[in-house]
Amino acid sequence: MDLRLAGHGALVTGSSAGIGATIAETLADEGCDVLVHGRNAGAAAAVAEQVAARGVRAEVVLGDLTEPGVAEQVALTARDFGAHILVNNAGPFAEHDWESSRPSDWRTAFEGNVLPTVRVSQTLLPSLRAHGWGRVITIGSRAVRTPLPHMVAFSAAKAAVVNMTTSLARHLAGTGVTANCVSPGVILTPSMYRMFEERAAAEDGLQDGPDEADLVKEYAPNPSGRLGRPSDIASAVAYLASPLADYVNGIELRVDGGITGTP
Repeated sequence: MDLRLAGHGALVTGSSAGIGATIAETLADEGCDVLVHGRNAGAAAAVAEQVAARGVRAEVVLGDLTEPGVAEQVALTARDFGAHILVNNAGPFAEHDWESSRPSDWRTAFEGNVLPTVRVSQTLLPSLRAHGWGRVITIGSRAVRTPLPHMVAFSAAKAAVVNMTTSLARHLAGTGVTANCVSPGVILTPSMYRMFEERAAAEDGLQDGPDEADLVKEYAPNPSGRLGRPSDIASAVAYLASPLADYVNGIELRVDGGITGTP
């Protein structure tokens, strides 16, 4: 299917690795020019090289979005790049429960997941409005609906991201700019798999890493019977970014294998 993305430009925050990198490459596969964002110059350049290999324009913008003024500067670079698709993917996660979490942990979760999304979006919105067409896509989490007991601050921050995405969609009514959220389940990124390997080695002495079926049973029992892949999220983002999704607005699309069930 042609998603009609050829010639469009996109900024994908946090796209120097993991899900963000796959989103950038998937958009490029659809003919979208991509501005790759990250904090590590080498990693971001490597992804941009993969994007450019698809025959589209690729550039890199660097910066820690939690630092003063950086999010705004990244957004202005995206404006000059011609990005009318914004994928707010950047956002840290950390493990804290109600007993161990400190005020600073909650602050870090919100400063890393909520405020950069607000700042980048606010700065880029005038350009999207003027263009008369645009997409703001945020990345949530299955923790939005089923808060994770060992990631309480992260879960709350991602719930805020979904809430403000719906608010933004209403705010942008009639402008041609839509706002939607994609909430991943347990996605088997390289960093996630390394974490599972380390746990298996520490708990069970396994050297070859855990079996995916065991991981599904322990961490993510779901009707689809597997863990997610970055491509699962990227495909959903590409659809919502496309002109084919003009009538999809203000939603949270859960891409989690059915782990959260129906509302």
